[in-house]
Amino acid sequence: MSVIHKYYSNVIYSLLVVLICFFTACSNDSEYKQVDFSKPVSSPSQTVQEAGHPNLRVAIAAVVSPKETITIYKSLMDYIGKKMGYQILLIQRKTYGEINELLQKQQIDLALICSGPYANGKEIFQIEALAVPLVRGEPHYQSYLIVNKKSPFKTLEDLRGKTFAYTDPDSNTGALVPNYWLAMKGETSQSFFKETTYTYSHDNSIIAVAKSLVDGAAVDSHIWEYYHRINPAHTVNTRIIKKSIPFGSPPIVASRSLPLVLKEKVKEILLTMHLDPEGKQIQDSLLIDKFVLPQESWFQSIINIKQEIERFKKKRPNGTGKS
Repeated sequence: MSVIHKYYSNVIYSLLVVLICFFTACSNDSEYKQVDFSKPVSSPSQTVQEAGHPNLRVAIAAVVSPKETITIYKSLMDYIGKKMGYQILLIQRKTYGEINELLQKQQIDLALICSGPYANGKEIFQIEALAVPLVRGEPHYQSYLIVNKKSPFKTLEDLRGKTFAYTDPDSNTGALVPNYWLAMKGETSQSFFKETTYTYSHDNSIIAVAKSLVDGAAVDSHIWEYYHRINPAHTVNTRIIKKSIPFGSPPIVASRSLPLVLKEKVKEILLTMHLDPEGKQIQDSLLIDKFVLPQESWFQSIINIKQEIERFKKKRPNGTGKS
């Protein structure tokens, strides 16, 4: 590589990092605060405790960026709170790991989390799955490997030596699955890709690929399909070149410290939501058919692929997965 070419490559990648940080608001964690859905978003400091009302602390894993999370899930959280007679206090954090830590410390009552942390950490985080969304008639979702629509890439192998965006280190579809694909090729992200970055949400990964900030990314099929249906400005500039096997969809979970009567009430609200006109309208806006009871077998494939990755790492020098 010539000195000039190397210089411009470094400049382009530096610009990529800056833009990804802009999308993920990595320069300012103050965006990830508690937000009371019953109050204006701009005034999260007035808590429901001050108003003398009971509240439920709800966290949503950063499958989409913070502002998009509020836009997409506000109506669902409002509905649960209204039916429960509780006000909802949304707790946002940048990473899945931070949400998992809050669950483990029993500082959250309910959460919508990624299937990966649930499948591989439900005992550690002391959580129980209450319901799973049925989307397009299935309680499953997939990892989509996406590239820019105008790119020549057709397979994962075509991305060798290219740039790649992961979502979150603990994401199933955005990290575990693509690392599994690489492991099955005898590769790691370090040996296969030229550069990698974390966007910390699936919509940010979609944007990064659509704008050619990275060559490829792995994203949640539910999120890609949602945006492709509701707001396809970025998805139309991407192309799916690989799909994973199905996994159990991200569940709504409850802390084991939440009283049984409240857990059962939340479960009842979710499972009957599609029978209520107001609830059905909210579900339709989220492209959810209805909520169903989870089956642990739906998540076994996630456990299996993580075990495969761990076995692969042990075969590598020093057990690090690096060659």
